Amino acid sequence: MLRLPNDGAATGPLLADLLAPDGAAAIVRAIAEALPPLAARLAAGRLHGDPEAIVGINDSGDKQKALDVAAHDHMIAVLREAGVRQVLSEEAEEVILLDPDGAFDVAIDPIDGSGSIGIGAPLGMLFSVLPAAPEGFRRPGRHVVAAGYGSFGHSVDFGWSTGAGVHVATWDAQVASFRVARQDLRLKPSSSTIAYNASNERHWPPGLQAWARDLRAGREGPRGRDFNMRWLAAAVGELHRILLQGGAFLYPADARPGYANGRLRLIYESVPIAFLIEQAGGHATDGHGPILDRQPDGLHDMTPLIFGATDEVAAIHHALATKG
Repeated sequence: MLRLPNDGAATGPLLADLLAPDGAAAIVRAIAEALPPLAARLAAGRLHGDPEAIVGINDSGDKQKALDVAAHDHMIAVLREAGVRQVLSEEAEEVILLDPDGAFDVAIDPIDGSGSIGIGAPLGMLFSVLPAAPEGFRRPGRHVVAAGYGSFGHSVDFGWSTGAGVHVATWDAQVASFRVARQDLRLKPSSSTIAYNASNERHWPPGLQAWARDLRAGREGPRGRDFNMRWLAAAVGELHRILLQGGAFLYPADARPGYANGRLRLIYESVPIAFLIEQAGGHATDGHGPILDRQPDGLHDMTPLIFGATDEVAAIHHALATKG
């Protein structure tokens, strides 16, 4: 590894020392320890085969790539070993029963942002942990007791919360373990960095289009300050950046066919993000109310998603309520 002039020995406690060996924390730890093999396969690109090869279609109607399915199978094996009762995955139409006596259920998106496989853009994983209950996954996100994400970028990072703040660990290859790099992350209430897909703007409601025009007008406009625009096309990448640097993200409903209810999945994408964002002091909503208060109707429900700095989320809410 290249050494910088001010580099020293790696610091930070090992992740295993901060997570209890039982309960929901043990499942969080098992998921973290499952990430390095996925990161290694991503880093290998096409050296051993094509991770982008299309091998099926998931319930969302999205093409499944070889890495999507392999990551799903890998995580199912890990969660079975961890004693999880059942799993809801983006890559499976129905709930997968693992251990009828398990105390927890896990909702997971094994690979988030798989459209960017092979081009070096951020990819990730999202998950949430719920106590086992007869309702299974058809209950609001307020029942979640832990959530987290893996971020595969120039470093392999793992963010998590068991209900006592948000923390981020980074993979230390020298000791083959995650080291905790940041603890108790907190979002500032305001930010000038906004993430959205500008190509969809013309399909938005008029009030939200006006909000975007005001942003672009910068300090000469009604907002009185300049904004930076970001779009990574991977929710985990946006979540990781916003937790570390602040900002806001929106993928609202729009007028295109199939987008009236947004596009992100409620249970295994939006709920984990919302849990983490709220733990960091931010807000996460569907444009009307908190994501964690949503009652799922189906296992793969879609939802609009707005999250990040509280002041900007409030401004977007106001824009959505404005008719013109």
